[in-house]
Amino acid sequence: MAAARASLGRILPESCILFLCDMQEKLRGKVLYFPQIVSMAARMLKVARLLDVPVLLTEQYPQGLGPTVPELGAQGLQAMSKTCFSMVPPLQQELDKRPQLRSVLLCGLETQGCILHTALDLLDRGLQVHVAVDACSSRSELNRLVALDRMRQSGVFLSTSEVLILQLVKDAAHPQFKEIQKIIKEPVPDIGLLSFFQGKSNPLLLDSRP
Repeated sequence: MAAARASLGRILPESCILFLCDMQEKLRGKVLYFPQIVSMAARMLKVARLLDVPVLLTEQYPQGLGPTVPELGAQGLQAMSKTCFSMVPPLQQELDKRPQLRSVLLCGLETQGCILHTALDLLDRGLQVHVAVDACSSRSELNRLVALDRMRQSGVFLSTSEVLILQLVKDAAHPQFKEIQKIIKEPVPDIGLLSFFQGKSNPLLLDSRP
């Protein structure tokens, strides 16, 4: 029964954390749907602040890829610099400080690199991983789609920002619900993944029969 409950992927503000991965200036114009991805990650950050969910931010080799883009709204967060693809090694001490942690909400770049490596390392630690697919992308659509499918095969929960936000708030009577409702009522941009979930553009789900 406990195992069945764990597999539901429920998230609670008091036992989850938001990871924001490598949304940096030099990736602008190179990563697919970059402005849209950053805008959805910014929504996650706003809600995390309203619900007192901890947030950790990384930058991949900032000397080369530049700082975090300002539109993410991460001013005030201390970015952890890294060269490894996974966010886990540089954030190890922060994770160790949180014995109550059960779930990680993951947004950022790139899906086939730092997001995938981070997700697998978190699963190795026994944590549930929820990837906001509308807040992750890659330079290549093929790499993006294959990486999403690879994570799903490994036990990562693929979700959207709004699904995760509503899981966190749970009740329209929540004292922060009206503020959160304003955030989720903003238009949702197209990020090119509808057909992935319909099985039409995912290269691993295409019917290869003659």
